[in-house]
Amino acid sequence: MISVMKATVDFAYGATLGEGPVWDEQESRLYWVDILSGKLFRYDPYNKNNEIFDIGEHLGCVALREEGGLVMARQSGFAFFDPEQRKVTSITESKFQSPDSRFNDGKCDPSGRFWAGTLSYDLEEGAGSLYCLDQNLDTEVKLRELTIPNGMAWNRKGDKFLFIDTPTRKLQAFDYDDKSGEITNPLVVKKFDEEEGFPDGMTIDREGALWVALYNGGKVVRIDPGSGETLFEVHLPVPQVTSCTFGGADFNELYITTGREYMSADDIDQWPLSGSLFKVELPFKGRTSTRFAG
Repeated sequence: MISVMKATVDFAYGATLGEGPVWDEQESRLYWVDILSGKLFRYDPYNKNNEIFDIGEHLGCVALREEGGLVMARQSGFAFFDPEQRKVTSITESKFQSPDSRFNDGKCDPSGRFWAGTLSYDLEEGAGSLYCLDQNLDTEVKLRELTIPNGMAWNRKGDKFLFIDTPTRKLQAFDYDDKSGEITNPLVVKKFDEEEGFPDGMTIDREGALWVALYNGGKVVRIDPGSGETLFEVHLPVPQVTSCTFGGADFNELYITTGREYMSADDIDQWPLSGSLFKVELPFKGRTSTRFAG
């Protein structure tokens, strides 16, 4: 029997496509984004203050920097962001600027490279790619012919890269070379059934298990990366569950983002908390996020 817990609202909000939660253990704050409104949030869970930074264009994801501030993947490309000065510094704008596509999910690998995927606005099959921004601010394509590149994680040993291309419903594991950043030999860890929803954002805990948000599935599931078995579930009172990350003083609080993309007025009446930030305290602990080294 799979154990189940329920997440509760930590901050009620109407994000169109809440995504990309990142816990900053130095600030004890959670960064998250609303992709389609171009807003970056810095959430203080202790006083429930959700500071808003309007980036001015669609914002796929952010990651913490070793030097302070953030690195982000905007529609127009990679950039640095200083929250205190509210200053955006472009890195690769001309290379990615396109009215037909945008960045989506992203994470930093164990060596501090920033990986982020692109998709086309019409969700054309195979039109997306997975890019990597290295410490020297050079970019490289890691995967092509993707549709909605989403959840990413690296195991503690540093020899596996876990990845989701949402419409395939597959969670894949690649061999990963931390020195070069090369990924090879994809293997399907789990194929999600249609009734489960679509696998979206993902994080990894200290035991190496994966936590996968299920879009239109209303939950987050804990997956054994070896067998693909579902070990634990967190249920939410909304369907569009988009991503998750561990945070809090003991890293045992799972923060979960949600959306209300494509929802009608009737849908929102049925699930009024859609787009809010949820949290659940778990008998598991997560890991700190790797910071961008460039």
